[in-house]
Amino acid sequence: MARMKKEFEINGIPAFLWGLPSRKLYFYVHGQGGCKEEAAVFADVACCFGWQVLSVDLPKHGERVNGAVEFEPWSIVPELSGIMDFVKDRWKQISLYASSIGAWFSMLSFGNEPLKNCLFVSPVLDMKELMSKMMEWAGVSQNQLEKQRLIPTDFGQTLSWEYWKYVLEHPIRQWDFPTKILYGENDNLIDRCLVEQFTKKFSCNLTVAENCEHWFHTEYQLNVMREWIRKEIDCKNVILKER
Repeated sequence: MARMKKEFEINGIPAFLWGLPSRKLYFYVHGQGGCKEEAAVFADVACCFGWQVLSVDLPKHGERVNGAVEFEPWSIVPELSGIMDFVKDRWKQISLYASSIGAWFSMLSFGNEPLKNCLFVSPVLDMKELMSKMMEWAGVSQNQLEKQRLIPTDFGQTLSWEYWKYVLEHPIRQWDFPTKILYGENDNLIDRCLVEQFTKKFSCNLTVAENCEHWFHTEYQLNVMREWIRKEIDCKNVILKER
């Protein structure tokens, strides 16, 4: 486990700070179904390279599962921006780790922030395409969604007209940070072609993990993820030391 963990709140949001005092911080943004505790796997590696790791519970997750704030971008983006303001006042070097939809929330929130390095695992990079896929799965047209506003699905997601409008109005047009992506070859949620398009457009580094899914959760998959994290952080440390 990571050497040290402090529990506190940022703007009323439950948070963990992992690792010994440092001027370097990774902000960890979890995906749907995640929580601040899951950052332990990442912190175990990152803290060994002199980084601290900050993780928080997003709305409707972790300690906030019964809270009033919904798991929606128009609520989450202001929260993440506020947390980043807290971070910039306390750490000199800031990097980002985000998984699944946490990567999309992060791109919406941090496009103009001073990020040194970004690590994305199974990232949602094109929400319009993902929602289009979900609408196709559910047999729902855009006109139906506009008329009904909210449509529950058999696969556990509720399609929302307000969410769809937000996605159309907030495309990711720019992402200018050094970014490394870990993608499971058997990811059935995120199309590989979209990840490759994003990688090419924004000059990212892509690693495709064999026998891995969208959710890295088996011991084998977690070991693959740990080795990728170790390699990318160690490589980045060398670059930073040389500067």
